[in-house]
Amino acid sequence: VQLQASGGGLVQAGGSLRLSCAASGRTFSKSAMGWFRRAPGKEREFVAAITWSGTYYAASVKGRFTISRDNAKNTVELRMNSLKPEDSAVYYCAADGYYGSTYYPIYWGEGTLVTVSS
Repeated sequence: VQLQASGGGLVQAGGSLRLSCAASGRTFSKSAMGWFRRAPGKEREFVAAITWSGTYYAASVKGRFTISRDNAKNTVELRMNSLKPEDSAVYYCAADGYYGSTYYPIYWGEGTLVTVSS
């Protein structure tokens, strides 16, 4: 299984970015998928997840980020609006596993860097 994230980059505060993650090796159409991030000097944190029952977001991104999936393409996308400097991090996509109090994935992709300038 491979998860390939793309779409990171440099953006000014208030701007938008769209991250995409393409999965290969198996189909995740009936599995949870999501995003995490790790900022410099901080632990990795949950950002968003999408499961059969709905979508879930960290409080810090709710209302600004939107997660979606395209089962036909085996991809998951994260649209990020109203970006803030504190959103700067390496973003990782993840797949499978389950969502309980937070998301517990099985598979991890390599990250894509998002930098938000003030």
